[in-house]
Amino acid sequence: MEHRIIISGFGGQGVMLLGKIISLAGMLEGKHVTWFPSYGPEMRGGTANCTVVISNDPIGSPVVDAPNELIVMNIPSLLKFEKKVTKNGIIFINSSVVEKEPERNDIDIVEIPANDIADKLGNSRIANMVMLGAYISRTNAIKFESVIEALRKSLKGKSEELFNLNEKAIKEGMKYLNSHIHA
Repeated sequence: MEHRIIISGFGGQGVMLLGKIISLAGMLEGKHVTWFPSYGPEMRGGTANCTVVISNDPIGSPVVDAPNELIVMNIPSLLKFEKKVTKNGIIFINSSVVEKEPERNDIDIVEIPANDIADKLGNSRIANMVMLGAYISRTNAIKFESVIEALRKSLKGKSEELFNLNEKAIKEGMKYLNSHIHA
């Protein structure tokens, strides 16, 4: 299975870190991965995004024109990338911020109130990790243990408290999705 992912949101929502952790976790599992960030004027409040490909086979290109998975943290990201998702793909929506329903009916929609969950944990900046928990719970693209190891490597030099908060956010995202799977 090849996971072609676009992760998008406002600059400052942790989109790049989210992509890095997914790709590093895939590497730790011995999978083929690419991580391709998009920097530029988006960093000033528009849509910042990155692409990640995780595959059991060699990857031909890091460019993702037709993702089968999309993680959107804001409305402009949904508007920009919704049409590109392949039929039967999945869109993960931060429903705390995105109050617009996707227009397509040939894809799965997974809504996670990531900012609300992050706020309850005491830090709105970890909404990206809530989304990560929901993502791994729904797709099984990478294992939780690999994600935690990738998180530890990504936050090396940061406080243990920050690591623990991010780990808790991932677990809360998984828990939310598992408790709302039939909703």
